[in-house]
Amino acid sequence: MLTCDHPVPPDRYNDRIGVVQCQKALVNALIERWHPDTYTFHLLVGECAVNLEDVALILGLPTDGLPVTGMTMSSFEALEAECLDQFGVAPRKEECRGCCIKLTWLCDLKENFQLTDEISIQRYVKCHVMLLIRTILFGDKFGTGVHYKFLPLLRDFGSIGQYSWGSACLAHLYRALCRASRFNCKKIDSPLTLLLGWAWIRLPYLSPLPRKSRSGITGSVVTDDIDI
Repeated sequence: MLTCDHPVPPDRYNDRIGVVQCQKALVNALIERWHPDTYTFHLLVGECAVNLEDVALILGLPTDGLPVTGMTMSSFEALEAECLDQFGVAPRKEECRGCCIKLTWLCDLKENFQLTDEISIQRYVKCHVMLLIRTILFGDKFGTGVHYKFLPLLRDFGSIGQYSWGSACLAHLYRALCRASRFNCKKIDSPLTLLLGWAWIRLPYLSPLPRKSRSGITGSVVTDDIDI
């Protein structure tokens, strides 16, 4: 049985909407029906898959543009230099895990920015993008940090939106589903927000039912496991 223990995205949802939590049963059911040979889910009614249109609809990410690629270096000195260039400050070694910057450091940095000029605003946005990369776009099994290899893509602030983040996110999901479909895999590292959003939109009979709060306002979402 796979486990899904991904962290909640960095910004809390509105209390009236509630926090949408992961549904292990639904994720497990989808993985069981995933065929790596065709990159599709095999259901009783036929085959289906997440595509670029779904990524653009659910996450609002660009699906064409510059490729999300680059060199991956592994030294702490390179990480430190990149952070100093991007944020004006660098984490200590204990605030990193290998080549990954801990999310707690990024969250604290983001909260302490004084948005008084263009430079501080850009650093704030870059910090937020790094958090989104880890929690929404390119999740992993550990859930504690984000690899600094993405930082060079943010050097040119005006070019951040020109990358094809949507296609990279979809490729990451496909690879994660292929890995999770192996018999010896126990966890999935994928953008679960995309996967669950797709399942609830394309297979609406699987979506959680809203429940009314005591005040009569439709609020938090019922996220109990679903029997498939």
